[in-house]
Amino acid sequence: MATVSLYSAASGLNALNTQLDVIANNLANINTQGFKASRVNFQDLLYQEKRLPGVDNVVGDRSPTGLYVGLGVKVSGTELNFSQGPLLTTDRDLDVAVDGEGFFEVTVEDSLAGSGIAYTRAGNFLKNNEGQLVLANDSGYRLNTNVTIPPEATKVEIQPNGMVLAEIPGQPEPEQLGQIQLATFVNPQGLKQVGGNLYVESAASGPPIAGDPGDEGFGLLRNGFLEASNVEPTKELVELIRTQRAFEMNSQTIRAADETLRSVSQLRR
Repeated sequence: MATVSLYSAASGLNALNTQLDVIANNLANINTQGFKASRVNFQDLLYQEKRLPGVDNVVGDRSPTGLYVGLGVKVSGTELNFSQGPLLTTDRDLDVAVDGEGFFEVTVEDSLAGSGIAYTRAGNFLKNNEGQLVLANDSGYRLNTNVTIPPEATKVEIQPNGMVLAEIPGQPEPEQLGQIQLATFVNPQGLKQVGGNLYVESAASGPPIAGDPGDEGFGLLRNGFLEASNVEPTKELVELIRTQRAFEMNSQTIRAADETLRSVSQLRR
């Protein structure tokens, strides 16, 4: 009956609505530093098996096909795209981008991450009142490093290997303040998104692997640069149009099924 098509089309509308939400979030974060776009993955639902394939017919031949009617679609998950965004020049001492693999580690409250550490690709840092590097978001989480910038420092340089140097008046050579480390994951797509440009470890991501920038498997740091969002506007707009058209076609399916059921209900009149 047409009721199956109603349910299938309704599942399509629900799944496409989720895809629309994800596309809208991608486009909303087109200027967010270090943002990684997501895509929606779909999977078909169970099938009504009305006839098995390979069944013998009346003359002993095997049927080449079966008879299956699908019950719709659902969203199987969202997948993060961790391809690197373009590096934008800022010429600011405390801006730094990861050129390659790796995440900055920041200290957060235990309620946000059980380990007390979250991870980010955004490198727009500021100094707090103690001279520590903090993330320039509304919470100001501290970079997980022992670096403290003296108040008398006139210039700070973050080298590609993560070493932080500061020029101090009266000193002939820059002073080494400490080392910034990075973290990588076996499955970064398994990281949990918690907002604020932050990710936290999950059972799917595996434990973090720490290392210095430039080590094998870790990117280099680029001082005076920021990694821009990797959202591709043209691609997202194309997906937006495809989603809208698919939504309209599923809506049309519901209207067609409704008209079919109305015709059946009027057969006795």
